[in-house]
Amino acid sequence: MTQADDRLIVALDLPDAHAGLRMAETLGDAVSFYKIGLGMLTGGGLALANELSQEHGKRIFLDMKLFDIGATVEAAVRGLARFDLDFLTVHGDPHVVRAAREGTGGTDLRILAVTILTSLDRDDLDAGLMKAGDLPDLVAERAGRAFEAGADGVIASPQEAAMIRALPQAAGRLIVTPGVRPAGSALGDQKRVATPAQAIADGADHIVVGRPVRDAPDPRAAALAILDELRRA
Repeated sequence: MTQADDRLIVALDLPDAHAGLRMAETLGDAVSFYKIGLGMLTGGGLALANELSQEHGKRIFLDMKLFDIGATVEAAVRGLARFDLDFLTVHGDPHVVRAAREGTGGTDLRILAVTILTSLDRDDLDAGLMKAGDLPDLVAERAGRAFEAGADGVIASPQEAAMIRALPQAAGRLIVTPGVRPAGSALGDQKRVATPAQAIADGADHIVVGRPVRDAPDPRAAALAILDELRRA
């Protein structure tokens, strides 16, 4: 039997729950942790999360990136906390993080704060009227403020993992890194990337990998190759 490693989270960025379940069945015991995001929300994403958790014993990361006024975020998280989820993402603004923490209601659901999306660079921040400064410094600042507001962890690119891990506020907190690409993989729309081994070496607790597994001719073999790289690292 394959020994899964929950440091690898596979993103089920597929059209609907049926396709997601087929992928999970293809990966089998090689993968123990799955991310379900907004793209599948109207395609049965919550039902898939429940089925993978309850019937297949998988861990679930629900990537909703919630952002709203505090009362609305708190209510949304309170509803989602009734599901058997491990991680839930919200935007890293302190008021959002604080509201999300309240919404967990003492459950084991861990709130992960988004710092700056891994598909963005400085030009994108300028277009969005974000404050001046080097992008890694802004990521670290947002991470620190999110930790202070009660986040259990943060979402950041692997290129900022080491800087975040060095923050005093990061002790005992999680760093989850999307934008991870095995050597030789296409970057797609990701701009701040690293290999799986480098992300873990720089302080990430979990890596999120989607297309390099999903689009591989043999997704299970692709996942096993990433797991082998993590173990050798």
